[in-house]
Amino acid sequence: MVPHALRSLWGEPRPADPPGRGPRDWALVGVLICWSVLEAILGQDLAPRPMLLLAVLAVLGPLLWRRTSPLVAVAVAFGTLSMVDIVRIVTGPDGALPSSVSATLILTYSLFRWGSGREAASGLAVILVWLPITLIANPTGPAERVAGYAFFLFAAALGAAIRYRAKARIRDIDQAKARERELLARELHDTVAHHVSGIAIQAQAGRAIAPSHPERAVEALAVIEDAATRTLTELRAIVGVLRAVQDTEFAPHPGMAEVEQLATDGQTRPRVTVTLSGQFDDLSPAVGAAIYRLAQESVTNARRHARDATRVTVAVTGDADRVRLTIDDDGSAGAGGRAPAGYGLVGMQERASLLGGTFDAGPTAGRGWRVKAVLPRSGMPR
Repeated sequence: MVPHALRSLWGEPRPADPPGRGPRDWALVGVLICWSVLEAILGQDLAPRPMLLLAVLAVLGPLLWRRTSPLVAVAVAFGTLSMVDIVRIVTGPDGALPSSVSATLILTYSLFRWGSGREAASGLAVILVWLPITLIANPTGPAERVAGYAFFLFAAALGAAIRYRAKARIRDIDQAKARERELLARELHDTVAHHVSGIAIQAQAGRAIAPSHPERAVEALAVIEDAATRTLTELRAIVGVLRAVQDTEFAPHPGMAEVEQLATDGQTRPRVTVTLSGQFDDLSPAVGAAIYRLAQESVTNARRHARDATRVTVAVTGDADRVRLTIDDDGSAGAGGRAPAGYGLVGMQERASLLGGTFDAGPTAGRGWRVKAVLPRSGMPR
């Protein structure tokens, strides 16, 4: 079991899409450079200036590539420091700059946060070679030596822990998206696909009796059959892509008719009021189900997380080509009054985007929280 775990760690890939260099990276390097200059000016019993300059450049320069090329950054920094420390051992016990030690801790963290398993193992070997050399170059007691090893092991453990947490977060988000895709696939199958199947059957029946009716009816029925068949094929392809597991037991899902049932009589807090305006007669069943699910999830979130909320308003407006859903509550926006973005919001975003719509959620300018979704009436992905 242990060899299998080691092989798994060795084969661990790099995290996808590491952040590139940004203003914070340049600011970090700038601060450490200023710190190094002050140490060089004010410090005593330091190594010669050229050697200090080499050590500083070797450590601070690779910081800019610590995410995209962590092993190279560690090899350059710690390899150069090893050579500088060897020279210090031979020439004399001159002091080093503490700022360079701080930078090496950052590189150690970055190696285990952004490097692959092979890179982390190789970089750790380089660090473990440098540590005894630098402890000899900077004579210390047993306690200081143990503390030195502990600092670097802590930096490595911190990088690995944050890496695991980010990986677990991504995995949970992917699972939430997969659940929403499967649910949406079921709703598409239950509503749109079933309805289009009926259109195709009616069109075929119309063609069967067409000889006794005007020729225009025959042409119209042929157009209906062709359009319905193409639409059904496209919907089946969408369902096949979205669904992960085949299941033949489907339950009916609510739609626009059930949105009004979310309203309460005012005896429970917060009070929920629902307002429907516009036309919803020809609304796609999948969009109707999505509107209900989004409203239901938003009301549930308001009841759970909106501190001191007294009312929740649900407004649905049916325009000519789209449906707009807005949910507002008057809960407190103070600290602790609202839970951080979770997987429910991820699922709501996924549901809206799969239908070709938009979704947004966040605090309002004054007091409360707003959820807003805009979906096309047809419900077809863009």
